[in-house]
Formats: sequence, structure tokens, C-alpha cells
Amino acid sequence: MDTVTIIVGSSIGGVRTAQSLRLEGYKGRIVLVGEETELPYDKPPLSKAVLAGTATEDSVCLLNRDQAQELGIELELGHAAAGIDVARNLLQLQGREALRFDNLVIATGAFARPSPWGHRPGIHVLRTLDDARSLRADLAKGGQLAVIGAGFIGAEAAATARGLGLEVTVIDPLPVPMSRIFNAEVGQWFGDLHRSNGVTTIFGTGVEAIDGEQGSFTLRLTNGQNLEAATVLVGIGAVPNDAWLGSSGLLVDNGLVLDEYCRTVDAPHIYGVGDVARWRHQKHGEDIRIEHWTNAVEQAACVAYNITHPENPRAYTPVEYVWSDQHDWKIQVVGRVGGNAEHVTIGHPEVHGRFAALYTVDGTNLSGAAIVNWPKALLACRRGMGTGITVQELREKLEPMLDHQPLTAS
Repeated sequence: MDTVTIIVGSSIGGVRTAQSLRLEGYKGRIVLVGEETELPYDKPPLSKAVLAGTATEDSVCLLNRDQAQELGIELELGHAAAGIDVARNLLQLQGREALRFDNLVIATGAFARPSPWGHRPGIHVLRTLDDARSLRADLAKGGQLAVIGAGFIGAEAAATARGLGLEVTVIDPLPVPMSRIFNAEVGQWFGDLHRSNGVTTIFGTGVEAIDGEQGSFTLRLTNGQNLEAATVLVGIGAVPNDAWLGSSGLLVDNGLVLDEYCRTVDAPHIYGVGDVARWRHQKHGEDIRIEHWTNAVEQAACVAYNITHPENPRAYTPVEYVWSDQHDWKIQVVGRVGGNAEHVTIGHPEVHGRFAALYTVDGTNLSGAAIVNWPKALLACRRGMGTGITVQELREKLEPMLDHQPLTAS
């Protein structure tokens, strides 16, 4: 009898796991379960091209029915996972009988942190295709957009809305945006980027309440001011979609807890992939969870390998990578940045139109980098992260690329 691998979650992590299983030569049944009725789709374009209307919904489809049939991937869409009977190898679903599995891959991702100010019409989050449709429809009506949260999603959506000609205000309780991700210097440049593109920024201030209704909201701020807006986007982070695992007996702690091979710690035939997965990164010596597209893709390939080669599993030890598009900036981050790391910047956005911030934890070796509009620097940083390089060695490579123009450092 064929083995059965069930993958719960139809976003990038789940789809790439299914595709990678076939690439690894897996001959058994593959069942891809998704909560949404939509065909699997890519999420990064939702805050950019889809919201702007420059990408069609078909263009962000990850797996259509013909492709699924060709790969022998069975689609079970429109059924949310409700629980797991680990002892009997059963996946419990809402609105459908339980499915038996030999291997189970949990790739249920994360959901947008809910709005503390209610969910009435005109107050949006942005995580799904339906979210993007709803927000785009409201933006098309015009009027002021208020974005609460200056993280990647909020900043990308703000940039997209400005490109559509809307008046946009971004509010964030941090005095310097993204300073937790990078540092105060680089975060300040992000703030300058949005202001120079016509975005009004209110930083170091929170939102106490949102009064009014769609088309006519009043945001009451912690500094005593009021802000009028027609539409509100709440972008205050994401939460791993792991509550449905509560009765399974699997270890859940800010995501599904996994070993270095991305297997659950007490059921080695159950794996995790993507935003919901918290695994032991051997090189970092700690459990980590990463909410980035590239991580989901790379982790999916590792899990597919480990399912098809259980006698010789491969530890998952990626070098982190994430990107973001905001206005005319292409932001790319490799490795680990921010925190207590020291940093040096090569180049300056106003002088060169590009820069790289190099980070080191031990004061010598490169631990991560943030690069803006500089492909050659990105390549050098990714190579350096793979082979090992000091910040000084990398700086000596990058500085000549700026044609000896003035540099900034800190």
C-alpha cells in the first residue's frame, strides 16, 4: 500500500513541500489541505503588486489544478485543520471526515495579529488574498489611509498606497521605525524614505481608540492628538497558527516545537514548515521561528528530503534571508541583524542611493547584513555568510565599489 503524506497548509511552505517530495522521488500519495477555498497563492505580492492592481490573482497562483494533477497532488481546499490524533495517525478537519497519514507536515503559517480596535468595515489587516481584495476596494474609494504599524507589511502597504495617489499616515509606538529589526541609524533612514515620498509619519505614539465608521474614522492617539482617516490598516505583527494543535499532545510554544531535522520532538513522522515551525538551529544553538518566504521554501526542501531519506536526515541550518520593496528601495537582509550586534554602514542613501549595514556579534566576524539597492553588495554578503568573513574584510571589498565617494560609519 502506498504511504500517505498529508500537508496541512496551502501557502508557499505547504506547496513547496509537496513539489519537493516529487522532486525527491516520493512515490506515495500527497494530500495538500488548505483552510481557504482559494487555489494556493503567493503572499508577498499582496501588499505590493496585488494591492496596486499591477498583478492579477492568477499571476500569484502557486499551484493550479492541472499542475496538481500532473504531480499527483490531491487538493483538499476549504477545510480547516481541527486537531491531530497522533496515536492513530489521523488529521481531524472541519466539515470533513478525518484523514489517515503516514507522514504529516504542518505548514499552517501565521495569521495577522488581530486589531485591538475592532474589526468593523474599513478597518483591515493584510494577510490573505481576501484581505487584499477588501483593502484594495476601500483604497479605490479614495480618502486618507492610516497605517498602524511600521513593520514590513505596514511600510509596504503604505508605499503602495502612496503610489496609488492616496494620502497616507503611518503610526508606530517606536520612536524610530524598524529600530528593533536593524538599529536606530538604519531605522531613521527608513523613516526618511517614507517622508520623502509624501507619507506622514507619527512615531513614538500609539493608538488608544478608533471612533467612527468606514469612510470617516477618528484615531485617538496617545499624544492627545486625533487623526482622521477613511480607511485603516492594522499591521502589528503576526501570530503562529498553532492553536488548533492544543489538544494534540504535541509540544507547542510560540509555534510547533521541532528538532534540528524539523520533526516534532515526540512524533518523528510529524514535521513542521514555515511560519508555524520553531526548530532547533544547530549553528545558533537555540530554537528559532522565522516568518519569511525564503525560510519556508528552504525548510520545505529540507523536510521533503528528510521524509524521503529518514535513515539519513539533514539538519536544517539556513542563513536567514528576507526582502522588502518600499517606494524605490529594494531591501534585502541576510543573516542576523539588529539586537546587540555592532554595525558599520557602507554608503549612504542620500549620497549614493544605496548602502549596506554590516553586523557583528563578536566584534569581528560578519553575522548579518542589510542591503539597499546594491546587488553586488548582496552577493558579497551572502558569499561571506556562507564561507565566513570578517566585517573589515567585507568592508574592504565594498568600499571601492562606491568609487571613493564619501562614506558613513557608526
